[in-house]
Amino acid sequence: MTPARTTISLPAWRTEAGRLRNAGARLGRLPGRALRPFGRFVLVPLALALSLAIQTSPMNAQPAPANTNSPTQLATFGGGCFWCLEAVFERFAGVQSVTSGYAGGHTPQPTYKEVCGGDTGHAEVVQIKFDPARIRYEQLLDIFWEIHDPTSPNRQGADEGTQYRSIILYQDETQKRAAEKSKAAAAARFKDPIVTEIVPLKQFHVAEAYHQDYYRNNPRYPYCALVISPKLKKLEKAGLFQGRG
Repeated sequence: MTPARTTISLPAWRTEAGRLRNAGARLGRLPGRALRPFGRFVLVPLALALSLAIQTSPMNAQPAPANTNSPTQLATFGGGCFWCLEAVFERFAGVQSVTSGYAGGHTPQPTYKEVCGGDTGHAEVVQIKFDPARIRYEQLLDIFWEIHDPTSPNRQGADEGTQYRSIILYQDETQKRAAEKSKAAAAARFKDPIVTEIVPLKQFHVAEAYHQDYYRNNPRYPYCALVISPKLKKLEKAGLFQGRG
């Protein structure tokens, strides 16, 4: 079912990311550097292990197209698990699609396993295709600050590693200026300094097929049920958007 969407209303409420830090160890996600002494992927759940096994070739990288006068534009953000970001952003009117992927690194055609190892330099990100006549880039930035903790270096809740860093990858100078202005305005809402990177988008790599629409397709998966679902309910209760029926 396609999530119900609503117009934007951003009341003055604090980001929920910090409240999820004690939600427990992340279930169903590949560990990063923290598990290296025990082998990087010894705790991979069977479902993801099977999914990884069928990925016989990496997805082709997509170049970063510049925003034009076309009806739609792109925004690319990273702030922890891309499953969670995707589940939030797809609920807004004017957002046409949300694609999970990798950006900001140096390895060509990175895989999920490589990114989770922390050596490719990539962050888990979502690329949002939106209609600027219905939702502006500045509004997407407002949502971005509210749904994660931009003051936590390389960490969101129980997810730790450079792949979970807070990052904005801009398409052009207009987005760059908007991101810098929005970051400066958001700083007043946080006790600690914002550590979010603002960098140009050089290349966006689409994540493996099983990562797309992950929450929608796997609502009972442990991480979705224990972390994403409660967060969506809190955001809905706070009035940020209307949840699914």
